[in-house]
Amino acid sequence: MGGSDGGRWRPARTVVAVSVTVVALAALSFTLLVLPGLVVDHDLAGARLAAADRLNAVNNVRTTLLQTIGGAVVLFGAYATWRQLRVSQDGLTATREGHVTDRFSRAVEQLGADKLDVRIGGIYALWRIADHSDRDHEAVVSIMAAYLRTHLPWPPLEPGAPAADTPVNSVRPLETRAADAQTALTCLGVLGKERAPGWLNISFTDLRRADCDGLWLTGVNLDGTCLEAASVYQVNLGGASLITANLRHAELGTSVLHRTRCVEADLRGARMVRADLREADFSRADLREANLRKTRAMGAVFLHADLRMADLRGCDLTGADLRRANLEGALGSDLTVWPAGFDAGAAGVVVTEDPGAEPDILLPAAAITAPVPALRSDLTPDPTN
Repeated sequence: MGGSDGGRWRPARTVVAVSVTVVALAALSFTLLVLPGLVVDHDLAGARLAAADRLNAVNNVRTTLLQTIGGAVVLFGAYATWRQLRVSQDGLTATREGHVTDRFSRAVEQLGADKLDVRIGGIYALWRIADHSDRDHEAVVSIMAAYLRTHLPWPPLEPGAPAADTPVNSVRPLETRAADAQTALTCLGVLGKERAPGWLNISFTDLRRADCDGLWLTGVNLDGTCLEAASVYQVNLGGASLITANLRHAELGTSVLHRTRCVEADLRGARMVRADLREADFSRADLREANLRKTRAMGAVFLHADLRMADLRGCDLTGADLRRANLEGALGSDLTVWPAGFDAGAAGVVVTEDPGAEPDILLPAAAITAPVPALRSDLTPDPTN
């Protein structure tokens, strides 16, 4: 039935095409052969003109008409070409989006594979997609965050994961005990530089001895996360939340913690040399034996913080809130800048010689493999208890 309908319509289409062609040729012939003479006669308005002059006038009109028709054809051709390019581009875009969607789906499926190398391959595939597709950038970052929360919960739930009470010196670096999670963390932190402002949740994750060096974790929720003995060197944590996080022995040198919330965080023995702590909130945080040399802590809040035996030499505490902070045995120097009206001696601060310029760390990530020393506060009974 369909074939007979098509056969019936083919002659009709042929007739229409021939008719259009004949009409177009007739119009063109009229325009080039008849119209120039009519235009010249109209302009002469009955005046007499020699045959040669009239022929020249007709040819001039014909030339003008030909140029006009040629220009119109060029413009039409340009428009038709532009339309064809648009259609082709739309088709290419649709095809490319289809390919990206297929690659995205396959990569996400790989994250659930049993084999470690397949999961790592899926993470790198999503990372590559995010690099080339702005539309998928935020989705990939969110997937990495979810991957960390589900694969590295804190306290640990996965079989074979080090227990929460395992001494950190017995915990292997994250890159060896969970290489896929370390890759996901690195992906999240690298893509975080171009991430749209917003809250990203990777709270209550097990990041003991993780390598976070150089990552962008601005505005990230790390509440309750265990970063014990992690390398967090030159990391941007501006505006992040580390409430009740465990950062014992963490390497935070030269990192940015501007307006970071570290309320009730455990920072015992953490190294924060030359870090940016401006307007950060360390209320009720445990900073015993923390190294804060040469930090910029202007306007930081240390309300009820425990800073016993902390190293504050060369630290700029201009405008900092030290109300009810415990600084018994903390170290200061002549380069330490205290808040206006603060009596360091009365607070129990021991003033010693400043150690001078702090050297750069050439291999900060090596900290995740080095054994951490025992804390004096762990060996000495707390007289306040």
